[in-house]
Amino acid sequence: MLNVFRRWIDRYFSDEEALILLLLITAVLVIIVTLGKVLAPFLTAVILAYLLQGAMNYCKRIGMGHLGATITVFLGFVGLFLLVLFFILPAAWQQLTQFFYELPKMASKGQGALMMLPEQYPELVTEEQVKAWTKQIGDELASMGQWAVSFSISGITGLMGVLIYCVLVPILVFFLLKDADKIVSWCNAFLPHRRQLLDRIWGEMDEQIANYIRGKALEIVIVGVTTYIAFIILNINYAALLAIAVGLSVLVPYIGAAVVTVPIALVGYVQWGWTDSFIWLMVVYGIIQALDGNVLVPLLFSEVVNLHPVAIIVAVLVFGGLWGFWGVFFAIPLATLLKAVMQAWPESVADVAGGEE
Repeated sequence: MLNVFRRWIDRYFSDEEALILLLLITAVLVIIVTLGKVLAPFLTAVILAYLLQGAMNYCKRIGMGHLGATITVFLGFVGLFLLVLFFILPAAWQQLTQFFYELPKMASKGQGALMMLPEQYPELVTEEQVKAWTKQIGDELASMGQWAVSFSISGITGLMGVLIYCVLVPILVFFLLKDADKIVSWCNAFLPHRRQLLDRIWGEMDEQIANYIRGKALEIVIVGVTTYIAFIILNINYAALLAIAVGLSVLVPYIGAAVVTVPIALVGYVQWGWTDSFIWLMVVYGIIQALDGNVLVPLLFSEVVNLHPVAIIVAVLVFGGLWGFWGVFFAIPLATLLKAVMQAWPESVADVAGGEE
């Protein structure tokens, strides 16, 4: 048994690069778990820098210098940032406040519909089950009310956090765009000169993370705008708020679409009841989700995500539990990284060992 373990260690960890890669992965995981909240502005800036790198490359292709491309792209980013901050977010916040204000009325109407189920389907639903459901709904509403009160009390702290993001993130984005090559060169100075395995994995992950972030941002915009147009045509209440929720739900594959269905169905039922308008709402929403999953996602991520749906869901659950929102957002790239490491590691170490022999 000891010899088997020793051979396994010699095979996978006898190479210097393998040990360095293991140490780097461990260090990154420790930093993520312990300092994830502190580094959130920096990580946000890194994501935005990846997102803007495509525009940087385009500006350079049309003849702009590095500094000119940086300033042009950064000014465009700041303009879009201010548009979202002063126009889109206030409108969404107003609808969110109104939604919470009318939520008890929605819940009351939903409870009324539940009370009719024992009469319509006595063999499937009993009065005791309905009472238990209504009690659970009441408890959830009470907890949401307490959350809203605590959120309003801590509003000053939240405002300070927003201000920090509004100041720090644009500054970090500018310097990440301007000095990206210098930062990468500085990091490479701490690595060994012979790093075939590290360069291979970094090259794959750098391209995949960049494509994933840009593709995910494009998916959010396309799904959100399409949903907003459809909801406006259907004349549903809270169209902007629900469209934003649907757009952001694509960040969590499979799970997000299931979760956001609940408020859409609730708002539609309270507004129209069991009518043709409600049925059309759910049909249109289902078509949008089907087109997103079967057309848009394969088109945007055909070369980025090559993971089984079970692996994606497990990655979302594991990394989301470890790191909250950022773990959910980076679940697919992190799972892809693990897959790349597992595929490249034995092959590269074996090649190195074969070359040395």
